[in-house]
Amino acid sequence: MQFIASANSLWSWVIHGTLNQLNDDIFSDTVMRILISNDDGYFAPGIESLAAHLKDIADITVVAPAQNCSGASNSLTLDRPLYLRTAPNGYHFVNGTPTDCVHLAVTGMLDVVPDMVISGINNGENMGDDTIYSGTVAAATEGYLLGIPSMAVSLSYDGPIKHYDTASRVARDLALRFQAKGFSEPVLLNVNVPDIPYHQLKGMQITRLGRRHKAEPVVRQQSPRGEVVYWVGAAGEAAEAGEGTDFHAVANGFVSITPLQVDVTHAGQIGPLKNWLAT
Repeated sequence: MQFIASANSLWSWVIHGTLNQLNDDIFSDTVMRILISNDDGYFAPGIESLAAHLKDIADITVVAPAQNCSGASNSLTLDRPLYLRTAPNGYHFVNGTPTDCVHLAVTGMLDVVPDMVISGINNGENMGDDTIYSGTVAAATEGYLLGIPSMAVSLSYDGPIKHYDTASRVARDLALRFQAKGFSEPVLLNVNVPDIPYHQLKGMQITRLGRRHKAEPVVRQQSPRGEVVYWVGAAGEAAEAGEGTDFHAVANGFVSITPLQVDVTHAGQIGPLKNWLAT
């Protein structure tokens, strides 16, 4: 498997399967604290796989929505109180959104701020315009806004998902890299992984977000009671998916890693708008 920045010896350890040595070297003095969340709910197989792959390298805490919150974006619950409960497996769940979960955990539940927030493994890709609506990305974004290095991890698939373990191992690899060589400032990474066996991954690529065509129209139906109901249409197909995009990387068997930012200012329009108002 080829990885960018392949000169870094960390990836040599990962590639050659000597992660036990890596774990001993990194965690002999300290254990990383990782907060795990998602948007599919605390019962989802993706979060179970992620937690299982991280628990031997970090002190993990799982705080996730009580139900599926796909498409919740960065919404906070302000119209009712939130409840934090614990499932038999030790996972915590909240009657709110992915953003609620991370916000509650960091600012009201945990005694110590985590070293990293990882959201996933999402049941489906979050590429291009998906990031605007994604609850998976939103959970990681909340961690980032709270000053914590964060990443959202999603598994791209064309049929039933088969390889949660692949995405979980990628998340583990990246967590180890963070621990071995951190960043000077918080980062927000959007990670998309092809649904293939881990050994078949061609490597990792740093990418930009692609673009989708506009979404399909809503689907109008009639309920059993005769009421007209609507289902939101499917996301549009990839429109900008050339080399360098997240779509292109995943389609060619690479893990896509896209650094995101929260500032959505259209800097290029500031000058023209000033002129527009002045005339």
